[in-house]
Amino acid sequence: MCHQCQRNDKGRVVRCMLCKRKRYCIPCLTNWYPKMLEEEIADACPVCRDNCNCKSCMRMSGPVKRLEERINLKFSDDEQILYSRYLLQTLLPYIKHIIQEQMKEVDIEAKIQGVLPEQMQCMQAVCRIDERVYCNNCRTSIVDFHRSCLDCNYDLCLMCCCEIRDGYLQGGQKEEFIAYEDKGFDYLHGNPSKNKVLKCPDDSHVESNSQQKNAATSGWKANANGSIPCPPKDLGGCGNGLLELRCIFTEHALVQLTEKAEEIAKDLSLHLGLQFSNQQCPCYTSTGEVNIDNNNLRKAASREDTSDNYLYCPEAKDIQRGELEHFQRHWANGEPVIVGNVLEQASGLSWEPMVMWRAFRQITNTNYEQQLEVKALDCLDWSEVEVNIHQFFKGYTDGCFQGELWPTILKLKDWPPSSEFEKLLPRHHVEFLCCLPFKEYTHPKSGLLNVATKLPERSIKPDMGPKSYIAYGVAQELGRGDSVTRLHCDMSDAVNVLTHIAEVKLTENQLASITKSKQKHHMQDQLELYGISSKDKQNKPSDGSSDFSACNKQSSDRVGFQEGKVNIEQGQDGYSSQSGNNFVRELGMEESGKTEVVKEECQDNGRSSETSGNKIEEGEAVEGGAVWDIFRRQDVPKLQDYLKRHFREFRYVHCQPVSQVFHPIHDQSFFLTMEHKEKLKKEYGIEPWTFVQKLGEAVFIPAGCPHQVRNIKSCIKVALDFVSPENVGECVRLTEEFRVLTQEHRTQEDKLEVKKMIVHAVCEAVNNLDVDAKIKLAHRVK
Repeated sequence: MCHQCQRNDKGRVVRCMLCKRKRYCIPCLTNWYPKMLEEEIADACPVCRDNCNCKSCMRMSGPVKRLEERINLKFSDDEQILYSRYLLQTLLPYIKHIIQEQMKEVDIEAKIQGVLPEQMQCMQAVCRIDERVYCNNCRTSIVDFHRSCLDCNYDLCLMCCCEIRDGYLQGGQKEEFIAYEDKGFDYLHGNPSKNKVLKCPDDSHVESNSQQKNAATSGWKANANGSIPCPPKDLGGCGNGLLELRCIFTEHALVQLTEKAEEIAKDLSLHLGLQFSNQQCPCYTSTGEVNIDNNNLRKAASREDTSDNYLYCPEAKDIQRGELEHFQRHWANGEPVIVGNVLEQASGLSWEPMVMWRAFRQITNTNYEQQLEVKALDCLDWSEVEVNIHQFFKGYTDGCFQGELWPTILKLKDWPPSSEFEKLLPRHHVEFLCCLPFKEYTHPKSGLLNVATKLPERSIKPDMGPKSYIAYGVAQELGRGDSVTRLHCDMSDAVNVLTHIAEVKLTENQLASITKSKQKHHMQDQLELYGISSKDKQNKPSDGSSDFSACNKQSSDRVGFQEGKVNIEQGQDGYSSQSGNNFVRELGMEESGKTEVVKEECQDNGRSSETSGNKIEEGEAVEGGAVWDIFRRQDVPKLQDYLKRHFREFRYVHCQPVSQVFHPIHDQSFFLTMEHKEKLKKEYGIEPWTFVQKLGEAVFIPAGCPHQVRNIKSCIKVALDFVSPENVGECVRLTEEFRVLTQEHRTQEDKLEVKKMIVHAVCEAVNNLDVDAKIKLAHRVK
């Protein structure tokens, strides 16, 4: 009897010679273990390898416990001391800044009470360890000192207190969002709408967040002595009395912690800053040039006068403990890191969609009918649709098309919910953690350099994942509806692993229909965005403001997608249009797995890349699943300026032109096509790191780096958030940036609580470095 299907009528079976008990029939091996040879099954069956995906094994706890033993990190005393020094060294400036903010407020309160600052007595707020405290105005988390109303418990953070006294309250503003009109199915594909076409908004909507202020807050002012009254009811308060200064920890806990941390830092000479070994980074030569012979580098950009065009890209099997410092060198510079073949470090459990579905299904039929329907996002009009889970996965592997043979790109929304991933997919959860590289940073529970792990055990922790991202994809850039992840900036660091891909090949009829539809889209853009009809195309303005796509027939031809080839074609200005870097190519694969480059080959380095213009390594396109664009932090101001200037050239919900901009990055309403990336480089001289993520690759994205993703195949990715000490400053900066967004903005609430993480991380580091230190934060650290 076959162990997988529990039947004995499917013909020949392969018997495991290791356990001498399990057998697998050939049809089951073909369907469920296509990458395993019969000889491998005979040597050790999936049960012996802990990667059997039959119904019974997927629900057993034994494989989970055995894998958990592999991923439980064990550090020596010396390593704990080393990592504690590193944490204290990087985090000390931030906790000193927190203390400075608090002492400033204490000085003001002392003047209000007419006493000296050292005589000030601050009452402790009643706050449970499993309770989050947020500012009622800007929704930023409160770490320790804050002001609170004794009557209605209205809480106000110190930053809002400072802004009220300065007469410029930024957080908590309200704005009117303009709804996007649904003009129907025909409009999505370039046909005229039966409804009246809306006019483009004027410039008053471009930066409404900074130009419009809530009239109600203008009447909320501080008193002459610096005291702040409770806001009126229309602002969430009661309007009675004053906001009193309160603390969450014991009154002097953070001061004592900071003093002890500074004492230890001085004794250990940590004031000298981050120190790496004197050994030269192997990615660079002795003269500081990029070592293009290094196989652990991948070219991802072609910027001039810079050395960061190459990304550190090691193989998972080559990462040893000594490689951590090499990773830190690049990570501290805000560079993404790519680690290859991480899935080989785990048991080999299948990430096939139906295997995940089989693992997710419950043994009982409780709520079974609700689980059959899932919510997905249609990337064409960015609307939410309900779809049968089986039909969704069928479209994932076979493709899904709507009118005029246009590919439908669906993105599964929150399945399974990230907070429930471990509970609903326990086997895949431990499999994912097992394959993560640099676990000192990424392990969600025991990573010593993951600041997010430092929160107290019983406190409410932010949802850091892991979370699966399952979405369709096609090789050709469609221009509309193929952006799986729009341009955005995460509040923390993240690692994203591509666990599964499925290629959907397009027929000649489908390709021809797509080309025709793109021409209609271009004509619609010219008419709606620039007022240029097909009759007066020759009268287009010469400043280039309306020629952002240059796409009509010419652009359709430039896409150059041909099944079985990888095309690289030069753009009009000498740049190509894949990324705005040095070339464009549309990815496709011959059945033989060979790739052909239709362009001159430049031998640049041993490791070819999707953006370097080099000969593409065999298997690069075959294993590729998603195109990533990651921008440098220092380029963000120019990127934002470009988006504010050209926001009308983008479409968003219901394929309507973007009507307003609150924040060009955090709105998540933009996706830069090849044409826009080319234009961005021409006008502002910046370009992202652009690369194709291959199957089994883990992409590390630093906090503060805007990025976007387009699938060139159907993909399953699993991502996990973490907070590294090197990027804590960016997390703090983003927290302050988010707090001034409007109340209705989806990213406005501070769910990360990075300042609270900093306090507890420093506390742990101090206690590890000084056994005599008795620094405890009241009942919060036990």
